[in-house]
Amino acid sequence: MATTKLASQDVRQVAGELPRCRSVLAVCAHPDDESFGLGAVLARFEGLGSSVSVICLTHGEASTLGESAEGDLAALRQSELINAAEALSLHAVRLLSYQDGALRTEPQDRLAAHVTEMAGETDADLILAFDEGGITGHPDHMAATAAGILAASQLGTPVLAWTLEQRVADALNSAFASTAFKGRATGDLDIRLEVDRQSQMRAIACHKSQSFDNPVLRRRLAEQGTIEVLRWLHQR
Repeated sequence: MATTKLASQDVRQVAGELPRCRSVLAVCAHPDDESFGLGAVLARFEGLGSSVSVICLTHGEASTLGESAEGDLAALRQSELINAAEALSLHAVRLLSYQDGALRTEPQDRLAAHVTEMAGETDADLILAFDEGGITGHPDHMAATAAGILAASQLGTPVLAWTLEQRVADALNSAFASTAFKGRATGDLDIRLEVDRQSQMRAIACHKSQSFDNPVLRRRLAEQGTIEVLRWLHQR
């Protein structure tokens, strides 16, 4: 499949669709980020013929959503990620064991090295990540994105970021006192995408420990409807 060169002047020309890519590598902090956040976009890339892979830097063992789960939460979330990867038809998944909640204490070049290695193995010509600010403000999300950007700058690979419209972030922060979602104004967006969430919803269901009692997730998806928005963080 031919791959379109992602030059800066081309960004607005693909505002209604994703760029054509040979192989996409998504960089995530926790199991479920690939589904709760990126799921619909990953499914669209797969539908366009891209090989889609995920690298996840922690097992998500510090999650308070999984407090009622029996047994080892890290092992449970690993199993959930494996099942979600199948639901999303991912080509490859790599789960690392950095401490959940402490990615910002790790040397950025060390985290980036893992991304660089997997990007080489999967022949990735695009890295997908959460937006700067981590969408939710979670420092692990921000550290994972920073690692993706650093790896991309070394590889000469573009980075596309999943983000939220400002109105969605505002609605969530108004509805939930504990949230700090970061949104983007319309002028900051590069792609506005109509999506089918069927694969994403199947993947979300695989992360039962995190999705069973998660009103914030349900409200976010309701606010987004069938729209996902993205912006470029790094380009060739």
